[in-house]
Amino acid sequence: MNDFDIPVFKKTYDFYKTFHECRRLVPKTDRFTTFERSEDAILDILEGIVRAIQSPRAEKVSVLERVNIKLNLLRVLLRLMKDTKVLDMKRYITFEEQIDEIGRMLGGWLRSLRI
Repeated sequence: MNDFDIPVFKKTYDFYKTFHECRRLVPKTDRFTTFERSEDAILDILEGIVRAIQSPRAEKVSVLERVNIKLNLLRVLLRLMKDTKVLDMKRYITFEEQIDEIGRMLGGWLRSLRI
């Protein structure tokens, strides 16, 4: 099986593509603050998933815990962008649903490793 066939990787990859598409809709003043930080967090999550895929089993839990922290930071940044009107409610809800699904996948992966 190819390392990148893992569903959580695919879901995060697709989420980044969707998120990146709305870059042009974000006001320039916000594009280089909260939006860019959010984009960096998504890329860090993607990088962490790749690290976890390629790490020995003993190291996967700590890598995935760091990924989970980044995911929680991303949730805060998205909520901040919604509250400051950088994102409209519809886009915010769409992004939150995708993040929740990624979070469930990460949680399942972590639970399977802790058994």
